[in-house]
Amino acid sequence: MQNVAGPSFLADCPTRLAVEIISDKWAVLVIYGLSGGPRRHGELVDLIGGISRKVLTQTLRRLQRYGLLERHAEAPRHVEYRLTDLGRTLVEPIEVLTVWARDNGEAITAFQETAEATTEAEGRTG
Repeated sequence: MQNVAGPSFLADCPTRLAVEIISDKWAVLVIYGLSGGPRRHGELVDLIGGISRKVLTQTLRRLQRYGLLERHAEAPRHVEYRLTDLGRTLVEPIEVLTVWARDNGEAITAFQETAEATTEAEGRTG
C-alpha cells in the first residue's frame, strides 16, 4: 500500500480531530479512567497520577464539548462523570495502545537511553 497524502492531511478532516483528542495525554487517561464506570472529580484526581484539579477540570470540559463524556449532578456536591456511547468507542483503541506501550516500552526506553548517551558523548568530543 502506497502512503499518499490524502484528505486526512486537510485541516477540516475528522482524522485530525481524532488525533487532536488522543494526543492529549490527560484526555486519554480520563477516558480510560472512566471506562470502568462513573467517577467523581476527586476519584479521577486520585486515579490519574500527576494531574492537577485545574487541568482535570479543563480536560473534563473539553471532553464534554466533544460529546465523549457526560456530567451528572445529583446534588450540588455530588457530581459524577461518565462516558457517553461515543466516548466508549474510544476505550478499545486506547486499550490497544496500552498493550502496544507495555510490549514496546522497554525498547523505547533503551533507545532513548542510547540516544542520550550518544548525544552526551558527542557533546564532550564536539
